[in-house]
Amino acid sequence: MKPARIAPLARVHRAAITLFLVMLAGVAIAAPAQAAAYRYWGYFHLEKGAWAFAQSGPEQFIPKDGAVEGWRFAVADESSVRDPRATPTFDTLCAATKVAAGTKRVGLVIDYGRPADSADGTEPPAVRATCVAVPEKATGSDVLVAAGATLRLEKGLTCGIDGWPAAGCGPAVDPVPAAAASPDTDVTIPAPTPSADADAAGASSSTSTDDGSTGSSWPLFGGLAAVVLVGAIGLAARRRGRDATED
Repeated sequence: MKPARIAPLARVHRAAITLFLVMLAGVAIAAPAQAAAYRYWGYFHLEKGAWAFAQSGPEQFIPKDGAVEGWRFAVADESSVRDPRATPTFDTLCAATKVAAGTKRVGLVIDYGRPADSADGTEPPAVRATCVAVPEKATGSDVLVAAGATLRLEKGLTCGIDGWPAAGCGPAVDPVPAAAASPDTDVTIPAPTPSADADAAGASSSTSTDDGSTGSSWPLFGGLAAVVLVGAIGLAARRRGRDATED
């Protein structure tokens, strides 16, 4: 199994991933005694040439000009995070994208996973990448919508992107099939053409949902869970310096 790229912020990212999976399972606070795997969409940021699991939801995160956002559908747990299999640079993605005053350019990679990651072995859409020009205050969700992605949300959780998968929302996978646990193979994506929907004036975070709600595409299981997530990330960050010294 491909190891997750979680250094040097290993403890911070692991805390975020663990709590995300806990909330995905609908558990308020305590993590399960044994790591559970789920089939879900993960949200990432490209940092220094490597993917890092996002520590906040796409509705709350505002990428900077020059950022690259990533999404990956896969079967994973907190110890085996599945990164997007393509790692293009911002320059590769955005060299041909024009930017106007008051806007920013953000690269985007959407990895729909492998047949082994789907529930029935169906071939998923091909990995795609693009660059969008969006308002300076646009969020990660705005970037997805500006790129023409359609979102399927349930109770605020991103369950499907562009119709993949067509149903289900973060189901537990036990046991994990051998094919789903097998190592990834990197994917090379040619330089994309600018998205036809990459117009800053058209960026919007509204999405259709299965429960009739709109808004955040991050799990919303109540204020307590949100406080726990933020508090754990902050605690992990404070401990990071001490742990680095001890290591």
